[in-house]
Amino acid sequence: MRIIDTPLKIKNMELKNRLVMPPMATAKAGKDGEISNDVCTYYDEKTKGGWIGLVICEHSFVMQEGKAGAGQVSISKDEDLEGLRRLVDTIHANGTCVFAQIAHAGQRAKKDITGMEPAGPDTMDNQHIQEVIESFADAAKRAREAGFDGVEIHSAHGYLLNQFYSPLANHRTDEYGTDKLKIHKEVIKAVRKAVGNDFPVALRLGACDYAEGGNTILEAVAAAKELEACGIDLLDISGGMNGYIRPGHTEQGYFQDVSEAVKQEVKIPVLLTGGITDVNAAEDLLARSKADLIGAGRAILKDTSWPEKAMDHR
Repeated sequence: MRIIDTPLKIKNMELKNRLVMPPMATAKAGKDGEISNDVCTYYDEKTKGGWIGLVICEHSFVMQEGKAGAGQVSISKDEDLEGLRRLVDTIHANGTCVFAQIAHAGQRAKKDITGMEPAGPDTMDNQHIQEVIESFADAAKRAREAGFDGVEIHSAHGYLLNQFYSPLANHRTDEYGTDKLKIHKEVIKAVRKAVGNDFPVALRLGACDYAEGGNTILEAVAAAKELEACGIDLLDISGGMNGYIRPGHTEQGYFQDVSEAVKQEVKIPVLLTGGITDVNAAEDLLARSKADLIGAGRAILKDTSWPEKAMDHR
């Protein structure tokens, strides 16, 4: 049996296989971020047949200030719950587990979308930071109430938590600058309190900045160990800013050097994404211990039937 076909436990939840549909924005939500019929139809089509082990839904904003763009899904208020439950039920009906990804866009937010000035590490006071932390916790609680199987905290692609982690964006001189994971630890603690100890909590880490003066593999491994110690159950490894593709890297799984280094130092599962479009390459990455799970976003986005072609042995 191929490794990709084998089950994997994340906390108390068992995935039936190692194939993941990673978070990808659809811009199909309603004006206020409500789940539309188009959102449900999209995920129904992608998960039909139950070939995917785990779907991590697209980034959902935890507060209006952190909304990244038009059509983004909201998990920022209790009124969102009805639509979120409908989305979860759609994916569960196809036999697939699903996580919510909770996010704050930080400086990537736009005033013409949010009606507010973008917030970032260098502009936020401590009270503002605490409000953001509470918003992540409230969003995680809604994810559990809506029936999601777990939640992923977004700290990649230049979003707010990634901005705090990166020395390229975080120039603070207080404790949130000297310890660039302080806000992550506080978010994780608040999220865990909100959802309980039995609910899987993942984190997507923009592990390396791939820019002069930015985080490298050494910082990524150190961060991964700290995040595991704080109670993260799954690390989803990415890198660079939004839409980043590593120049000169055409291999499948172009963040594999980082995911491998992280996997060697942590006991929790590690998810690898990055240009993976061939199931044989995915299997090879698993066999060489580059990761425990494989995210094939572009392949699934381009071809809805790709998961069946990759996973069906009939």
